[in-house]
Amino acid sequence: MANTTSAKKATRKIAARTDVNKSRVARVRTYMRKVEEAIASGDQDKAAAALKAAEPEIMRAVTKGVLHKNTASRKVSRLTARVKTVGA
Repeated sequence: MANTTSAKKATRKIAARTDVNKSRVARVRTYMRKVEEAIASGDQDKAAAALKAAEPEIMRAVTKGVLHKNTASRKVSRLTARVKTVGA
């Protein structure tokens, strides 16, 4: 258990940041799930629109420090490739 005042404050800050980051990760997952569902439905227009909405959200997670830049780029790249194959 934290003894000093600064350590107690740091514990509170970490807990608050963790909650915010969990929310951000959940938001990214939701957008990615919408793309996956659109791909599964077979509608390329719907899938492309979902990807267009998801990409900025994924990159926003990078700027907030929730995802690594390469991880986000890989996810976007793989989703884009899958969207291109829909309807083909």
